Amino acid sequence: MSRPTGNTPFPKRARTLNPKQYGHEVTTPETPMPVRAWIVTMQGDEFEIDADAIAWTKRAVHISYMDRFGHPDTAWVWAGAVVRR
Repeated sequence: MSRPTGNTPFPKRARTLNPKQYGHEVTTPETPMPVRAWIVTMQGDEFEIDADAIAWTKRAVHISYMDRFGHPDTAWVWAGAVVRR
């Protein structure tokens, strides 16, 4: 994980995994699943949030959530950072 430099264009957005990290064979449910997830922002702040799982692999979950400013956002996070609500 990289260190924050202060030059990040969207410092409050969650860090997201890249395809090499989350893997292939993505499962997409018909209906999003309510979850509780930990995210880490680009600045390195950590938050536990309510979200919806919109896809997943064996290693990671793609979540959809409202950020702290009320804007919709998505991120891929490690599966261990997510539990069902």
